[in-house]
Amino acid sequence: MHPGPNLMVKWTFNIMPFKAGKEGTMTWKKKILIGLGVGVLLAGAAYWYIMNEKFEDTATTESAYTLNAMELIDAFQSADSTANAKYSEQIITVNGRISEIEAADTTVNVKFIDANSGSYLIFDFQSKDVAAAKVLQVGDSVALKGSCSGSIYSQLRNAHMISFKRSTLLKKF
Repeated sequence: MHPGPNLMVKWTFNIMPFKAGKEGTMTWKKKILIGLGVGVLLAGAAYWYIMNEKFEDTATTESAYTLNAMELIDAFQSADSTANAKYSEQIITVNGRISEIEAADTTVNVKFIDANSGSYLIFDFQSKDVAAAKVLQVGDSVALKGSCSGSIYSQLRNAHMISFKRSTLLKKF
């Protein structure tokens, strides 16, 4: 049978999941509190993930590149973007003569500095390799291996700072 003109089918959709009116409504304050709660949970999860991230031991990881310290500095000075794309997050072995050592209670940073430009490589050591790094002296020729974090250019100093994390001492020449 065909429905007549007096029979009208009415379709309704409830777009809002809560009722209009005072009872059952979500105020803007509640929405903000829920949003902040979700934001705090996401931030906490991201922090936990980053702090608990595990990496392979740099000493046992094969190097993607082996370079002289001054060659690596030159690569970043001549084409910073290209060098960052090529070397960032790569395990690199760097050979050179130590220019400066920054030692603190629990860490050691070793620097290879280009005296002409002021640009430098800086190696932050893995916790298990700090003791070996603390015996190094300025002027020692060494082979260091670490994960390149890329470079930062300082307009004030007109120099590049190329940093390495999770570094290890391979050998002292």
